[in-house]
Amino acid sequence: MNLSKELRGHLFAGMTILIWGTTFISTKVLLRAFSPAEILFIRFGLGYLALWAFNPRVLRLQERKHELWCAIAGLCGITIYYSFENIALQYSTASNIGVIVSIAPLFTAIFACVFLPGERLKPSFFAGFVSAVAGVFLLNYSGGGVRINPKGDLLALLAAVAWGVYSIMVRRLSEAGYKPGLLTRRFFLWGLVFMSPYVLHSGFSPALAELARPVNLLNLAHLSFLAGAVGFVSWNTAVSYLGAVKSSVYIYATPVVTIVVAAMVLGERLTPAGAVGVALVILGVVLSDGHYPRLRLRSREEKRDVG
Repeated sequence: MNLSKELRGHLFAGMTILIWGTTFISTKVLLRAFSPAEILFIRFGLGYLALWAFNPRVLRLQERKHELWCAIAGLCGITIYYSFENIALQYSTASNIGVIVSIAPLFTAIFACVFLPGERLKPSFFAGFVSAVAGVFLLNYSGGGVRINPKGDLLALLAAVAWGVYSIMVRRLSEAGYKPGLLTRRFFLWGLVFMSPYVLHSGFSPALAELARPVNLLNLAHLSFLAGAVGFVSWNTAVSYLGAVKSSVYIYATPVVTIVVAAMVLGERLTPAGAVGVALVILGVVLSDGHYPRLRLRSREEKRDVG
């Protein structure tokens, strides 16, 4: 069966979000034995080795500026995004971070309009943005009120901005014809380089006994290989097929997957407000994508042509 390029992009994006939405459980388990910096470095270090093992080909860049773009992608999408998100959790609530990071598609869209030719914003994108963020808000605050924590909330906002920059770099490099797997490996390398000072400053000394425990090994494998290597390659493939803006709207669905998995695995209860939030997020993804309205418009235009 031959699938269209756009449909393949949607499938890759959806698969990635299903994977990424479960990572909080693994991180929650690993935080009992390791620091956030240790988890971060081990996760992307193993992911980098996995990508080499899967495809040992050397990435040969066509232009010097492409190396700079790879470095920016690694800095923003790996080091800044994950480091700032982890640090933000030390100063603010998980609910605040979840809501703030969910606005990353807005920054992606703004940067895309400025730096990427052909990426356009339509009213449906903003309608979807409002719906999705309202849904994420309900998912995160259905059990309590809002409390502002300036330091942590600002770091989360900067993480969202960094993800927008990362998306633009992925799109530009994909348009140059590079394979997503080779690009992802180069992003991981630069991410590891940039995060090294933070990791060393935080104290990198994971206990070997904890590393040998099966539960920790399984969760590290999930973060490193499935969510790391496979997840990023899948996401970068989706961006190459769909564009930076259209693929970014799937980020709205991450907390939905998290809530559902938490209910299934951890027995956490989904409140009525949370259920409304799930519906609003799904509506937001559909509206932001704008796919169905365009199909209907195309159908009407075809009918006029036939008539």
